[in-house]
Amino acid sequence: MVSGNPLDIESLSYTYVNLPVLDEISLSVKKGEILGILGPNGCGKTTLLKNLNRNLHPHKGCVLIDGSDIEEISKKEIAKKVGVVPQSNEIRFAFTVREIVGMGRMPFQDSFRGASSKDLEIIEKAMEQTGVLSMADRLINTMSGGERQRVIIARAISQTPEIILMDEPTLHLDINMQFEVLDLIKRLSKENDLTVIIVSHDLPMVTRYCDRIVLIHDHKVFAMGTPEEILTEENMRAVFNVDAKLEKDPRTGNNTVRLFGSCKV
Repeated sequence: MVSGNPLDIESLSYTYVNLPVLDEISLSVKKGEILGILGPNGCGKTTLLKNLNRNLHPHKGCVLIDGSDIEEISKKEIAKKVGVVPQSNEIRFAFTVREIVGMGRMPFQDSFRGASSKDLEIIEKAMEQTGVLSMADRLINTMSGGERQRVIIARAISQTPEIILMDEPTLHLDINMQFEVLDLIKRLSKENDLTVIIVSHDLPMVTRYCDRIVLIHDHKVFAMGTPEEILTEENMRAVFNVDAKLEKDPRTGNNTVRLFGSCKV
């Protein structure tokens, strides 16, 4: 199948010990767009993300990267196309920033060959784009959470992927650093023509930065479209049991969500 999209998900279902977690999920992600995946705890968001880089295997349906079934692609080839920014950025060993970012080039290197001049150029550019070049020789375990998150993003960028998967990328970051990290992702998406998929609980942040949103509810796609189409009062009540209203920020013109608290049952 050739769709022209970097990623297509077709009727994907996944079950944990006879408990359905994902049920017939189908969607396509366009080149260069930022897609947000929203839903309450336990709806299957992170499980879906893990199926997209073959850390988990669908029990039904398939994931297509550039039209090819991910189950028929080697992990090394997947790593050339898909970068991952995990929920936790904790790194226990005392690697330097340059070493961490350089790990993103491993799928492109032979077992007994070090980094090529091209690899080094890509590593340097990834550090420059993410604002960590001046920290290249610092040890990762001496850095703040926000600094580490930039390094992890730089590592993903150095893979020169078509797609980046991000699981709660602003978790544990203070509000200022949340904006900095997501501003960076938005810019890199445009500069590198990256397709970005973000799993998040943060309604206002996803509304501000994502081109389209997928709402997952009861393990199915409940709704999919632009923030204006998806984040309606009715959908917020049905999926999150909250009163919410989509508004325009008068200072920036960006969409924002105002939450008014839980609905009464």
